[in-house]
Amino acid sequence: MKEFDIIIIGGGAVGCAAAYVLSRYDLRIALLERNPDVAMGSSGKNSAVVHAGFNNKPGSLMARLCVDGNKRFEEICKTLDVPYKKTGKLVVGFNDEDMAIVERIIADGARNGSIGLRRVGRAEMDGLEPGIGGIGAVFSSNTAVFDPFLYTIHLCEAAMQNGVSFFMDTGLAAVRKEGGKFILQTSREDYRCEILLNSAGLYADRVSAMAGDDTFTLYPCRGEYFILDTAAAELISRPVYPVPHKGAGGLGVHLTTTVDGNVLIGPSAEYIEDREDYATSRGMMDRLFREAKALLPALERDMIIGSYTGIRPKLVPEGQANYGDFVIEESPRVENLVNLIGIESPGLTASIPIAEMAAGIISGKRRLGINAAYRAEYRGVHPFAALDSGTQRALIAENPGYGEVVCRCKTVTRAEVLQALRNPLGVKTIVGVKNRLHTTMGRCQGGYCLAKIANIIMEEFKLAPEDIVYRYQGDTPFPGAVK
Repeated sequence: MKEFDIIIIGGGAVGCAAAYVLSRYDLRIALLERNPDVAMGSSGKNSAVVHAGFNNKPGSLMARLCVDGNKRFEEICKTLDVPYKKTGKLVVGFNDEDMAIVERIIADGARNGSIGLRRVGRAEMDGLEPGIGGIGAVFSSNTAVFDPFLYTIHLCEAAMQNGVSFFMDTGLAAVRKEGGKFILQTSREDYRCEILLNSAGLYADRVSAMAGDDTFTLYPCRGEYFILDTAAAELISRPVYPVPHKGAGGLGVHLTTTVDGNVLIGPSAEYIEDREDYATSRGMMDRLFREAKALLPALERDMIIGSYTGIRPKLVPEGQANYGDFVIEESPRVENLVNLIGIESPGLTASIPIAEMAAGIISGKRRLGINAAYRAEYRGVHPFAALDSGTQRALIAENPGYGEVVCRCKTVTRAEVLQALRNPLGVKTIVGVKNRLHTTMGRCQGGYCLAKIANIIMEEFKLAPEDIVYRYQGDTPFPGAVK
């Protein structure tokens, strides 16, 4: 049985942030994730926005930790070598009722400590985003966009360089207390730890119940998205949201620019029963487009290149307030069980402050010595396409793999695909490559590069086509042969 001081359940952004923050200390730490890779749940299925903290209830943990995270996020991304772009954001009103909400947003933002907020009228909107409808808006200068996949992956890999152990494809089956320690039965083997840090996202209530605290219930709320081609980026230069309305389950359907130059439409907000129901629906997607077109009349359907779905772990049921609050606490029922529950948006923005709060709880339980080998900085592989031509030629001369373009949409080379497959976590799925390099995410959505990536995976790991994993174990794009 493998034994650790702390075991973290869940490889989303918050779980990996906890691993990274706790790796400062001289502790034996492990993270267990049921999927083949990190960022496979809500952390990889969202709008990829660094929020400024004005939409959260004044006095809430959400508000305080979001504002803290926003102020530090750019520096964190520099430290971890993660793409980040401060864009600002418009929250648009269409009538007098909406403009009253605009005033409330600015007032709430001021109470939360959110900075860079102001009301803008139609004339100033024409200078910021001339294609956007509405009569006025909140302008938030401190809103940004970033890459949530690389953010989570680099948190993970930085924690690994500091000695944290990660166990993928390791689903939690049962938890019991024995001799004052937690015994974790998993799909692979058993683990033992003194402190259990529950960061299981959509399943955090169930993990808490397994460990002996059944006081929480999470309500899955599905959000569907469209992905637009980079051509749509000519229409807007920053995220654009409608003013939020009570009971909507989220911030409303919005338009979000990305660090890759695409534009997202979404999300919807639909309470569902099945926490794994990532389907999209024709009716909801039609509604998404209609609402987005009300914001940006120049939108056309031929700009759409894909879709996806995320699910929020909400602590409030349908019909109540848009948000509950983060739960970050040692369970009053189970000693040494640290629960992070209801971590929905702005959980990504607040991930480091959440992790630090969890570390503070743990520091009250035991003395935390310093890890003498700790390194905060992490450097990933810079995209070949972003390098200057001289550096590109030198790399091709050194490694001909840089001269073979595998993904035309994103100009990703064979050498980069191999680097992605040789990652510290040992991930060798097609989506694992996608999340590290953004392959299959361009206009053709993998029509050109998917087969080429599959061939590289087969060569690298000596696999048959039917053994290639697309996203999850047992999920193959090549179930059989045809003549």
